[in-house]
Amino acid sequence: MRKFLVVLDDSRECLNAMRFASMRAARTGGGVEVLAVIPPEEFNHWIGVGDIMRQEARERIEAHFEVFAKWMRDKQGIDPELVIREGEPVVEILAQVTDDPEVGVLVLGAGTDSGPGPLVTEMTRRSGSLPMPITIVPGDMSKERLEAIS
Repeated sequence: MRKFLVVLDDSRECLNAMRFASMRAARTGGGVEVLAVIPPEEFNHWIGVGDIMRQEARERIEAHFEVFAKWMRDKQGIDPELVIREGEPVVEILAQVTDDPEVGVLVLGAGTDSGPGPLVTEMTRRSGSLPMPITIVPGDMSKERLEAIS
């Protein structure tokens, strides 16, 4: 089964990337893998405090994921997987793609304010050496347009 890998973060454009990935997966018989990356700078504290902060970050991610997962299950019939990694986002995306050979497409949401955003910029710069295509979804594309093209 081919999986669409989509990155879960706090950006507005993440919503459109999630929608697109789940609609494409539903229409093509694929799956969705949601990757959340916890940056390492969040845990530069004493060990006990860092452990508590790490657990709180995971709980926030799981709650955020569950909102998207419920929509994917209810509206698209897709049961997404959640993967949480710690480190630099680009490095962890590349590691996840390497670790999971079923990932066939990376789906990213492009920002609408001042350029596409750092993640889209860096991943497109590396696109020539990636083992799969990247789909970049405009952050301000309407839900209706997303449905029409997916």
